[in-house]
Amino acid sequence: MRSLIYVVTALAVMGLVFWAYRENYATQKALKDVTHLQREIAHLKESLGMQRAEWAYLNRPERLRELALLNFDKLKLLPMQPEQFGDVDQIAYPDTAMAPITDPVKTSGTLEAKTQ
Repeated sequence: MRSLIYVVTALAVMGLVFWAYRENYATQKALKDVTHLQREIAHLKESLGMQRAEWAYLNRPERLRELALLNFDKLKLLPMQPEQFGDVDQIAYPDTAMAPITDPVKTSGTLEAKTQ
């Protein structure tokens, strides 16, 4: 009987060792994946910062003004003036009246109330 307990205990210990070994490698793989993702995030943040700086550089008002003047023949762009803006009162909103129903849909059947 004692030898059976020893064998079962030894098998249980070997099973736990195998489980711990698998978990160790799974954890190491997960840590490598996290490290890789963190590096990728850092790279993308750096790239985004560079693109924002480039966007700000390309959208300088003096540069855009020069481009608008160079391409005036094609684009016909003029500087904005305060008189071009209007008030909310000047907006034409659509009529809120509903259109009449001209072709109704016929339905048949009854509604039954659920009883509990």
